[in-house]
Amino acid sequence: MPTAPRAPRRSPDQRRGEIADAARDLALDEGLAALTLRSVAARARVTPALVAHYVPTMDDLVASTFTSVVDAELTELAGLAASGTAVDRLAALLGALLDGSRDDVTLVWVEAFALGRRNEPLAAAARQAMDRWQGVLQDLLAEGAADGDLHIDDPAEAAWQLLGMIDGINAQSLVRWGRASDRSALMLRAAGGMLGVPRGILNPSERKTP
Repeated sequence: MPTAPRAPRRSPDQRRGEIADAARDLALDEGLAALTLRSVAARARVTPALVAHYVPTMDDLVASTFTSVVDAELTELAGLAASGTAVDRLAALLGALLDGSRDDVTLVWVEAFALGRRNEPLAAAARQAMDRWQGVLQDLLAEGAADGDLHIDDPAEAAWQLLGMIDGINAQSLVRWGRASDRSALMLRAAGGMLGVPRGILNPSERKTP
């Protein structure tokens, strides 16, 4: 009886990459809580022992997977803040974060906050990711304040407040509380009030046509 062909050999770096890719795909499909030795091995089509050989601990793999997912999101969305006035760029960024199309990444964030209580590498990764997001928002807010379009005293504090609002609204979206358009509109209206801009500046759908 013929034997099945052996799987091609991989270099250590290739194997680590395959495991990382499998973990990232699984996290986006099912969340960070789905990452176990067996589930990652099944997704990568290798044995659990091989995953254990290349991964220091599962806590480390969960943390690095979280970082991979959220870094890709930040890189993608930062492109929306590349042109136009600071307020225009902020509106584009907030709109993309709140449009309801990123539930897979939202789940990764929400589970990181919960699982990070007992997984210190994940907690550290989440803190670092929040610092990066805070920096992006702070830079936009500081520029808008310098231009006279935003009216805030402390861009760093306002950035943290915005992050908290975004995280809360997106977490609610996972249980489908309210309509996505309503959640987004309320959040942008509140953000506009906090930043001292007229209603509709951050939400194009509320702008009055001449």
